[in-house]
Formats: sequence, structure tokens, C-alpha cells
Amino acid sequence: MIRALIALLALLAPCIALAQAYDDPDAAPREKIVAGLSRNDVDITTSFDGSDIIIYGAVKRETPIPYDTLDVVVTVEGPARAITIRHKERRFGIWVNTGKVSVGAAPNFYVVATTRPLDQILDPAEDDRFRISVPLAIRAYAGTSSVEDVVPYTEALVRLRESGGLYRLDEGAVRLAQDTLFRADVQLPANLIEGFYGTRIFLLRQGKVVATFRAPIEVRKVGLERWLYRLARQQPFIYGFMSLAIAVLAGWAASALFRQLQRR
Repeated sequence: MIRALIALLALLAPCIALAQAYDDPDAAPREKIVAGLSRNDVDITTSFDGSDIIIYGAVKRETPIPYDTLDVVVTVEGPARAITIRHKERRFGIWVNTGKVSVGAAPNFYVVATTRPLDQILDPAEDDRFRISVPLAIRAYAGTSSVEDVVPYTEALVRLRESGGLYRLDEGAVRLAQDTLFRADVQLPANLIEGFYGTRIFLLRQGKVVATFRAPIEVRKVGLERWLYRLARQQPFIYGFMSLAIAVLAGWAASALFRQLQRR
């Protein structure tokens, strides 16, 4: 009888430990993310038309796989900049500004990839905490606002950038195998700007974030594109003179070619 009781306790020990881990919020993380990127840098050349980045990884565990559903969310965020959103109305035949809202920081690019629909796997409180969804990618309001309701302004900014492919929600784009291995293919558009882009990975269970991971991506101009960019920034007078000279030479060459064709 005693031997049978000892054997039963041995079988139940892992389950008891797992239940205690769920009940103790201060316990060490039961799951960790081990991840990597297919590339950590993107080069912008004169022929750059976008790029693809593969984000892959695995879930490392010290305990058996929990019984509830695991979901994975991946975000890629571009450099954030302050922006002023203005609303225009047509009055007396002309367009005039009727209101504006200053946003402290809005990323120029933001994509969210998920295993399932985001509103089904992410608790709103967790979204407020980690700012995962596209609307919450706009960090904070700064300065004074000339309107009482700022929400329509930020919603308009999100719509504009969604229509331009700069803000995206790719639900179902993360593939998860056996609650352990995951992969997401993220497409970067052609109109990227230089800077450091941040990648975040979230593990979610029952709407709560249980583990996070971060990795940087550097986007930079190279070759002739970078040389022209730096020249325009550091030597604007020389850049302007070169642009004018090229335009004059191109016009002269086109005129000479046209005269030659007329003679024939």
C-alpha cells in the first residue's frame, strides 16, 4: 500500500509543480524564446524593390508543455518620428486647416504577424502594456491639440499608412509546429527609410504574454544611393549644383538628339 502511494505521488509531482508555476506570478518563466533572423541588415540600393526577412525560432521549456493553447505574435517596427496630423476642409472654395494633432512618435513602418486573429489571442490590457496592435504603435500624444477628440486623427494616419503598405496586420502569417517551432515571413516594402528596425516576438497563453524576445534589423543605403544621400545631407550646395548641371546636360543632349533626327 505504501509503495503504491509513493508511486502515485511520483506520477503526480510534475502536475503539481506545473500547477504551482501557473499560480505563482513571481515564478521564473516556464517558457523562453530562442529565435533568429534570416538577416540582420537590409541594404538599400538604386534597384531596391523590397525585401523578405524570415523570423524563426523555438520555445525552450524546463517543464512539460502546458495544456492551454500557445500563440505567437511577431512585430517589426521602423524608426519612430514625431508627426503632425492636420485636418482640412473646403471653405469658400479653398482648402483650409481646421484642426491638428501632434503625435509624439509614430513608426514609419509597422507590421504585426500572428498565428490566429489578434483579437482572439491578445488581452486588451496586455496590448496596452506592450503596445502590440497597429493602433497602439502610435506611442503618445505630444504638445497641444486644437481639437477635443484626437482619435479620428490617429485613425486617419493609420488608414493612410495601411493603404501605403507601411502598416499591416498579417493574421495567420506565423506558422507554429507542435507548440515549439515557429516561423514568420515578413515582407519589407520598397519605400523603407534608413535606421534601426526592431523585431519583437511574444508568446501568449490565455491572452497573456508569457515570454518576449527582441532583435534589431539595420536598414542602410549602400553604393551610389548612399553617396547621393550623404552628399545631399552634408553638402547640399554641391548636391544642388550637381543636380542642376545634370538637368542642363540632359536637356542639351535631348535637344541635340532631336535636331539630328530632324536633319534625317
